[in-house]
Amino acid sequence: MSLFVSLQRAAVVALCSFGILSCAGMEQRIPIQSTPTRSTVPAPDAPAATLPPAASIPAKPTRLAPQSINLSLERIAAGLQKPLFLTHAGDNSGRLFIVEQPGRILIWREGELLPEPFLDIRDRVNDSANERGLLGLAFPPDYAKSLEFYVNYSAFAGQTRISRFSASPIRQDEAWPDSEEVILDIDQPASNHNGGMIAFGPDGMLWIGMGDGGAAYDRYRTGQNPQTLLAKMLRIDVRATGPDSYAVPTDNPWVTELWQGQRMVPEAWALGLRNPWRFSFDRDTGDLWIADVGQDRYEEISFVPAPLTGGLNLGWPIREGYHCLSGSDCPSEGLLAPVAEFAQETGVCSITGGYVYRGDRYPAAAGGYMAGDYCSGEIWVLTPQDEHKLQWDVVRLADTEYNISSFGEDEEGELYLVAQEGQIYRLHFPDS
Repeated sequence: MSLFVSLQRAAVVALCSFGILSCAGMEQRIPIQSTPTRSTVPAPDAPAATLPPAASIPAKPTRLAPQSINLSLERIAAGLQKPLFLTHAGDNSGRLFIVEQPGRILIWREGELLPEPFLDIRDRVNDSANERGLLGLAFPPDYAKSLEFYVNYSAFAGQTRISRFSASPIRQDEAWPDSEEVILDIDQPASNHNGGMIAFGPDGMLWIGMGDGGAAYDRYRTGQNPQTLLAKMLRIDVRATGPDSYAVPTDNPWVTELWQGQRMVPEAWALGLRNPWRFSFDRDTGDLWIADVGQDRYEEISFVPAPLTGGLNLGWPIREGYHCLSGSDCPSEGLLAPVAEFAQETGVCSITGGYVYRGDRYPAAAGGYMAGDYCSGEIWVLTPQDEHKLQWDVVRLADTEYNISSFGEDEEGELYLVAQEGQIYRLHFPDS
């Protein structure tokens, strides 16, 4: 690596350590294949922590030999404006929906981008800061029938807004901007750590990843505060009818139970999150993966096996990764330990969570969880060492020059990489 690139990455690390950040002007290069690098986590010196219960259904026998996986990237789209996410509608149409930060959703179908956007709400999206804009998109399981979908965007007052829109039943490649129904507004005290990911879980509920409100070092004291929706994984039922725009599922963990003797906001499913920019569910097992952006030392990935009962504390700001945020000793009892951490001193600075590969094209890669880093462009695969998924291997697959803002998954389980510079790539695992 040249001295120029080394200094460039160092500058990006300094600027991007608090989340997804636009780094316009970075030189783009063809992805570089790297010799897979193997590591085992948790680290031997990691403090003891409460682990989630083992999955009730043993893990499927894995065919994955991570050290032998090769990765290549095929560009399928370019010229996009700050793309941040990609997903499908689950309607057997084969379409991919691409979210642009300024406020548009585009459709990629049969090898090309459609000329007209699926949805254009730039007139109501606040993208004045690096971590604000149109940030998330989720299609419910009944989308083919209801033609209703959900977005997460920053409104002009700075708040996170979760809204429902409808697509035209006649022209289904078009959605109606005037069909917006606001489901939930969440005040944001700062312009960073606003989260962004929404997804429907295997339970049919809408899950929302919320950051701690921004600034640094949990300035607004939300990480362990039960009275705010910030710094939480939220779980709501948007199928509710009546005067309310959503319902709180009765099996959310703190609907009837206290947290440390205090009432918790009932929408909360987990707390102690700093900025869960991207999370995902394993489409085969229902397991939950959460990638939480770190402060200035460690990025972390947490794993929660199905069945998903909740009531978890991921530890922010008590810990960052496996480590106490301040001082040499901190409580670990009751905190969910991550399954992987990445030290920022190695050049990473903003973890981008991905998906477990469940496609049929590359059986050798089946069961591997793919993740990356926004700043360094590195891509890793995590694989379980045992059937209870308590120990994990981490293998670096590639070192690219892209700002990885997201991964995506299509209807067939094939995976994609979203580069904020404006490109979409399909992941291939040839000769693995």
